Amino acid sequence: MRHIDMSRVAVAFSQTRKGVRHGIHASLTPMRFEDGAMEGERRGRLYRAQRLFDASGTEMLYILKFYLPRFQNESFEEKLTTIFHELWHISGEFNGDIRRHAGRCYVHTSSEKEYDRQMLKFAREWLQMGPAQQLYQFVQDDFRELQRKFGNIIGVKVPQPKLIPIKRAG
Repeated sequence: MRHIDMSRVAVAFSQTRKGVRHGIHASLTPMRFEDGAMEGERRGRLYRAQRLFDASGTEMLYILKFYLPRFQNESFEEKLTTIFHELWHISGEFNGDIRRHAGRCYVHTSSEKEYDRQMLKFAREWLQMGPAQQLYQFVQDDFRELQRKFGNIIGVKVPQPKLIPIKRAG
């Protein structure tokens, strides 16, 4: 995953309505269409991708969103698997598109369970490489422990990007 430039990935969170374990834990939103195109077709209509910039003017190519407290209350291994799961969706070209697998199930392959088993393997291999603990310390804590250590969890809300309809010439 060395191709990923985290300075071009907006990291956001959203509060879950219920504190239950089931449901979405994280998501990755690509900011481009297939092959990094700014425009693409959906159901016969042409659209342009809405763009997102950080405070310094750097364009974000992806939005990585965590759903709290649900994500934070999973086990350490499940959280790492989820992080790898979402980051693996980033195209190898890092062009704002997702990684596309062969076949009709191009997002997760034919088995999301197998996809997650592979992500767990990647996460374990990464830990065996001995990364600095400060890189993943926050993932070891549950939501209450994070609040105890740091107080309220605050951040800038990143709205879900919109597809902007384009009128065809002619």
